[in-house]
Amino acid sequence: MTENAVKVAYLGASVLFILALKWLSHPTTARRGVKAGEIGMLMAVVGTLLKAEVVNYEWILLGIVVGSAIGIPLAMIMPMTAVPQRTALSHAFGALAAALVGTAEYYHGKAGLSASTMVALTFEVLLGALTVTGSLMAFGKLQGILPSRPIVYRGHNAVNMVLFGGAVAIAAYLTASPSHTGLFPVFVILGLVFGVLLIVPIGGADMPTVISLLNSYAGLSAAAMGFVLDNKLLIIAGALDGSSGFILSVIMCKAMNRSFTNVLFGGFGQVKLTAGAAEERTVRSTGPEEAASILENSSSVIIIPGYGMAVAQAQHKVRELYDGLTKRGVEVRFAIHPVAGRMPGHMNVLLAEADIPYDRMLDLDEVNSEFAQTDVALVIGANDVTNPAARHDESSPIYGMPILDVDKAAIVMVIKRGMATGFAGVENELYHLDKTLMLFGDAKAFVGSLAKELTPVPAGAGR
Repeated sequence: MTENAVKVAYLGASVLFILALKWLSHPTTARRGVKAGEIGMLMAVVGTLLKAEVVNYEWILLGIVVGSAIGIPLAMIMPMTAVPQRTALSHAFGALAAALVGTAEYYHGKAGLSASTMVALTFEVLLGALTVTGSLMAFGKLQGILPSRPIVYRGHNAVNMVLFGGAVAIAAYLTASPSHTGLFPVFVILGLVFGVLLIVPIGGADMPTVISLLNSYAGLSAAAMGFVLDNKLLIIAGALDGSSGFILSVIMCKAMNRSFTNVLFGGFGQVKLTAGAAEERTVRSTGPEEAASILENSSSVIIIPGYGMAVAQAQHKVRELYDGLTKRGVEVRFAIHPVAGRMPGHMNVLLAEADIPYDRMLDLDEVNSEFAQTDVALVIGANDVTNPAARHDESSPIYGMPILDVDKAAIVMVIKRGMATGFAGVENELYHLDKTLMLFGDAKAFVGSLAKELTPVPAGAGR
């Protein structure tokens, strides 16, 4: 009876995981997808606890209490701007669990492990170990603990290859001779060190791709753990996680016109422009009153959100501005670049939190042809994804990256605290165009001022 209950729980969890992934692919069904994933995970945990393999339920209960005590406050108090960092930490925790389980399985059954099991086990532990430290490095860069610029040195690719090659060689030796336990700690350490050196040469502008790639690694590690433990649900869940993360990484690389090789080994974000060029160029700036007048006298406005909007938590003020302009008959849309922010979908989540209609959010391919017919493009804290240098400046590290064609709008307005560069570390040519007005200040405060400066609309009146 118990065995049948476990099978039913695992089957139900597998179906819910697949449905969750499908529903999460669209904003209108995303909440349903989250619920399906949560219920599926609950069924998976309950099914596992029903199996006779559990040795001590007191330790299980302690783990649930400690995990809940950490996870619930972490989820409740985490600001939206820190979700990328939290995601990186989640990958680290998941990968650590996989690496620890693999290590425990090795020492528990080292004498009787088959070659096929050892292949899966070493794959699991290697991927888990490098994902742990790699995710921590990504967290450090996103949090500002580590420099967001690439940390590179002469021959760093060769060093990485030697480390990885050494780990693979030890894995092969352990597969043939599992009883040589002295090499296993060396194998684990090589994986941990490789994870650090894999991520630190990657610049902050590539962090969205790194996050999705680490997600893929964690999923593949879990799938390998499923083979080691002969757990079909783990194989299914890990494969779903690994493949979806890989596909998302491909999409991110395409959005930045980047290859996996460049992302992992390229040192993206190193500035090659001549110093002092920005000092010789001027910018035009204005205040909320003039900017609000331009906006309300326009017929079409495209708002381009970026990480600056996230940092200022300005999404609700943006909603106020959106409401004020639409009441005046202004067509307002939002242009979403795939890598705006610090993780895939960052801007979509923030705007959805402020109840911006989904049909007003347009991706890069949909919106770029619209800028030439747009009266005003309002950039709120976006930088690298609007830089025209990506089209023509071969010396720029963002050369070739698809950007939002903001500079083709009749008027461009940019809300920004100052003239600091974005995560790629390059100056934005957009700020120096004759048609560009810089609106210096905190995004939340400035957008709120814009909404207040709009001329009141008489009751029952419309454009």
